[in-house]
Amino acid sequence: RGQLKIAVAAMAARCRLAARFHRVHGTNVRLDASRTRATRVESFANGLCFSQEPLAPGQIFLVEIEEKELGWCGHLRVGLTAHDPQSLEVVPEYSLPDLVNMGDTWVFAITRSHNRVAVDGEEAPARAQSPPWEPFLLIERVRIPRDTLVGRSRPGRYSHILDNLYKMNVLPATARRSRIGVLYAPQPDGTADMHIVINGEDMGPSARHLPATRPLYAVVDVFASTKSVRVIPVEYGFPSLQTLCRLVIQKHIVHRLAIDGLDLPLPLKSFCKHE
Repeated sequence: RGQLKIAVAAMAARCRLAARFHRVHGTNVRLDASRTRATRVESFANGLCFSQEPLAPGQIFLVEIEEKELGWCGHLRVGLTAHDPQSLEVVPEYSLPDLVNMGDTWVFAITRSHNRVAVDGEEAPARAQSPPWEPFLLIERVRIPRDTLVGRSRPGRYSHILDNLYKMNVLPATARRSRIGVLYAPQPDGTADMHIVINGEDMGPSARHLPATRPLYAVVDVFASTKSVRVIPVEYGFPSLQTLCRLVIQKHIVHRLAIDGLDLPLPLKSFCKHE
């Protein structure tokens, strides 16, 4: 039990460190001061972003779609890469096909329906899903707090106390406020399967036989109709002091925008407004 607590604490610390974007990104991307929000400021391409750190096994990199842009075809793309962003001479214009063609990269476009891959050409069996009211999403041996994974369709007045209502909301995968995550689950043969999670639902293995012994970074391509995304920190262990303070502040206000009037540093206001 002691080793488990140490492992959970290490995962929690690593998650807080990795829950931001890498300084290396596409030429049309602008990051905020905390490097948790990525916005494509022009065109529809050159929106490639990476996680600050390689992901640990079972660690999800979760983003929320904050802004959409009409007039473009195509949506957010997510995946994993074994390329260290710092080693890239030039950040590719597209994740698909440019970054994927470099090898050791697995990226998928998010659509309204996303299918798991079959094994050895066979039809993929129906995947078992945890009921939406269960507190954890189970992906093989990985347990992820479900509450954070679910996008909220009606943020604003009293949204932070409408727990049972928003948990039952089902947002389209590409909608504003939708939450998309990517992780890898180690396999007995020493490789890993990549999973994409959409609003608390595991889409199943999207890619298999990833090199689990190599560092794997999350890839987020802010492409076409997706204009801005924000990283959502996921805490696997006990809530951090920062999170507990946010909950207290949210509990004593009636509208998230009221936080703007508080005498707090801007990064803290941004964190407190985020649900």
